[in-house]
Amino acid sequence: MQIRSQNFGKVKQPETGAEKETMSQEDQEEEVGKLAVRLANAVVLPMVLKSALELNIIDTILAAGDGAFLSPSQIASALPSKNPDAPVLLDRMLRLLASHSILKCSVKAKEKEEIERLYGAGPLCKFLVKNQDGGSIAPLLLLHHDQVFMQSWYHLNDAILEGGVPFSKAYGMTAFEYPGTDQRFNRVFNQAMSNHTALIMREIVDVYKGFDGLKVLVDVGGGIGVALSFITSKYPQIKGINFDLPHVLADAPTYSGVEHVGGDMFESVPKGDAIFLKWILRGWSDEHCLKLLKNCWEAVPELLGSCP
Repeated sequence: MQIRSQNFGKVKQPETGAEKETMSQEDQEEEVGKLAVRLANAVVLPMVLKSALELNIIDTILAAGDGAFLSPSQIASALPSKNPDAPVLLDRMLRLLASHSILKCSVKAKEKEEIERLYGAGPLCKFLVKNQDGGSIAPLLLLHHDQVFMQSWYHLNDAILEGGVPFSKAYGMTAFEYPGTDQRFNRVFNQAMSNHTALIMREIVDVYKGFDGLKVLVDVGGGIGVALSFITSKYPQIKGINFDLPHVLADAPTYSGVEHVGGDMFESVPKGDAIFLKWILRGWSDEHCLKLLKNCWEAVPELLGSCP
């Protein structure tokens, strides 16, 4: 099978059924071959994006103003780098991000028939820029591609053949226990959870009316308390109890109307009028979920006894 030279501009989207019917057998095979090549190199895009986020490249572009375009040299000047080749390396990274519409790219003519590429922020960047109020997807991407999480993927085969969980095989403990042993990763984990929570809770408090009439709401596995901070801001009559592991709460900020309580949800849950569970049950076995739900049932008044 031969694959003709590829277009390294915008990445071509997969063909629809109708488009495939009009393609020759040779063209269809070529497209499948290109897809195979893209899959073989699939790790490159997220790792380049991870590097761009860690180097604050997207924030630098957006800080230049609405609709601004910067050259790789201008972006490199904002980095603590002494590498003279940094602009060249950045240009290669930025071209890749532009080919996936994460960034925009324009070309400026220079002397001696040379060109210079300039890069601006694409629509996706608003979800990747740092946000003081939370709500950025960037911390979640950084978590999923952190070296700690990435190591667990190397144990996927073992988990399939021998049973168990890849992360536990890599570190001898669960992904929720490990942050207690690694302060850096604990911060990465909490940042990812709090930003994801902020995105969701803005929508929930806007449309969900189930918090009316509650006096005490317990968020089980509530991280550093972001979810309850949104709820108590809109419903100030509610006392929020943010319940999570002690190492999670170690860096939790103070929120009006929210009390942080450390403990183990599989042992017991603080009492309240209602229990709030976000993104918790999907990470545990059926046996763990049954134990947790039983503890939630026992924590609410008998007449209310439910876990919304």
